[in-house]
Amino acid sequence: MASAVPSKEEQPITAILAPLLAIIVGMFMVILDGTAMNVALPGLVMDFESSLSTVQWTVMGYALAQAAVIPLAGWLSDRFGAKNIFLISVFLFTIGSGLCALAGSIEQLIAYRIIQGIGGGMVAPIAMAFTYRLAPPGKVGAVMGMIGIPMLLAPALGPIVGGWLIEDASWHWIFLINLPIGVIAVLIGLKTLPAIDRQQVPTLDFLGMVFGPLAFAALAYGLSEGGTSWTSAKTLTGIIVGGVSLIIFIIVELNRKQPLLELRVFRSGNFTKGIIVQWVSQVALFGTMFLIPLLLQQSHGYGALKTGILMLPMAIASTIFMPLGGKLFDKIGARPLVVAGMLIVAIAAFLLTGIDADASQYEYILPLGMLGAGMGLSMMPLNTHIIQASPAHLVGRVTSLTAALQQVVTSFAIAILTTILMNKVDDYNPQYNPMTDPIPVDAFSDTFAILIWVGAAGVIIGFLLSRPKPQEGAAGEGVEKPAMMINH
Repeated sequence: MASAVPSKEEQPITAILAPLLAIIVGMFMVILDGTAMNVALPGLVMDFESSLSTVQWTVMGYALAQAAVIPLAGWLSDRFGAKNIFLISVFLFTIGSGLCALAGSIEQLIAYRIIQGIGGGMVAPIAMAFTYRLAPPGKVGAVMGMIGIPMLLAPALGPIVGGWLIEDASWHWIFLINLPIGVIAVLIGLKTLPAIDRQQVPTLDFLGMVFGPLAFAALAYGLSEGGTSWTSAKTLTGIIVGGVSLIIFIIVELNRKQPLLELRVFRSGNFTKGIIVQWVSQVALFGTMFLIPLLLQQSHGYGALKTGILMLPMAIASTIFMPLGGKLFDKIGARPLVVAGMLIVAIAAFLLTGIDADASQYEYILPLGMLGAGMGLSMMPLNTHIIQASPAHLVGRVTSLTAALQQVVTSFAIAILTTILMNKVDDYNPQYNPMTDPIPVDAFSDTFAILIWVGAAGVIIGFLLSRPKPQEGAAGEGVEKPAMMINH
């Protein structure tokens, strides 16, 4: 027997804390594992007596599996229920974690990481859509800010947890630690997550199912390989296959009444402007997060654990400013928060350009804290703005679309910044040997200087944002939110 949840207008935030806990625990586990794994690669090379190029596929295979399944998350949620797909995804990730811990060869570990990625890829977009639907009116920003905490806290804590487990135990514990967390998330979710009414969806969009995952996975792969060489066969193959698949996918989806990903939301000016700002902010935010650990390890010679600890100011600041940004969003909208956040990030990048080879570890506290504050202030208000600028009944499809695009943009940002960094290394040390030489700090300074301009562009474009009208659709039409039903 199903009974309706009380009117959302009557619900305080405390009434949805239990289901939010299930969502936050699931998201935190998935994101933490992805960043903790990065510091384990040298140890895996030794344990499996393999090459770094082979071991890197434990990261690449996971990322490509995520990129492939993200486009499917919205359709599967509408077809089979967001609660079911979210819990299945967390369960699959947990099973994949257990298998990874038991891997006896590098080939097995790569295969099991792909299983992890298939489960983990759908967690974030479903969690975003689920949380938006749970949030009481007028408190959407505050609630979205709460689930934004793991999105910034987990990447910062990942190297600390990974470095600690590797130094005091073994790489197996990076995966074993997920087992109790995953079980807890599933049990809490089974008990507390409401069953959102399923959407009426057509039969399987076969062409969309083929070309969507192929496009986003191939583009993510090709662009990530571009950081090594933009003319290599791997890079060109990934970009060409991904680009052609994306064109076919767009044509197919625009001719479907109910497509896999609803591309027609780009008709909304607010949505399109929000997406553009999000892409620019991602290059600035995730580009900086990518460069700083490299700077600390490759230029200053810090170990993985110390590097993780030095990233703590960013984690602490983002944890403080994320819920603050969410609450302020409900009162003033996204524009002032995005502008302020991107300005803080640009200033942080400027401060990083002034750090030299003799800098002490304490000189990183202020810029890293500012980065965390800027990210926390702008990230979730921007995500919420984009969701509000799309039809409410397409929230699941929209979060899948934005997550898929973010995967490609992040790969592009890292590849471009890697190319710029290595070009600067050649300028400062033409005889640079990656096996014996540290990366010159000046090369990082010049690369951070690029991010100052990216942050400034985010500030300027941020002024274009306007506050969407409640329940604004892609074509400006109002749409009722789907009812939530809970089983007793």
